[in-house]
Amino acid sequence: MENIKITRKNPENLPAPVGNYTHITKIPRNAELYVTSGQVGVDQNGQFPKSMNEQISNTFTNIKTILQSEGLSTENIIKVNIWATENIDWEFLYSQWQQLFSNDYPAMTVGYIVALGIPEIKIEIEIWAAKV
Repeated sequence: MENIKITRKNPENLPAPVGNYTHITKIPRNAELYVTSGQVGVDQNGQFPKSMNEQISNTFTNIKTILQSEGLSTENIIKVNIWATENIDWEFLYSQWQQLFSNDYPAMTVGYIVALGIPEIKIEIEIWAAKV
């Protein structure tokens, strides 16, 4: 399987993404697929900070830990689903996003919802990854 890799593109006849994501992420046949449960802003002590930005930081830390546990890097991420119960500070989230992804963005969906699994959770991020 020489030179087979995950590819990302934005079709020329489609409006550019409105954020830091790619319209299409394609995985090759026979790739291993990894799907995480939604990662939340809980810290190492099992506590949820009150601020959304602190929860975002913790969530990205938890995502990095999960990826490392499976020998994955951000290059393996093919899809991100983000759910939030309050407005996201996109400047802050994208600063965390840039540390994780550089400019090699996966496909992404964002939804604002009334509540998540427990009242303390303000944001939840699910990762889909593939290893070629």
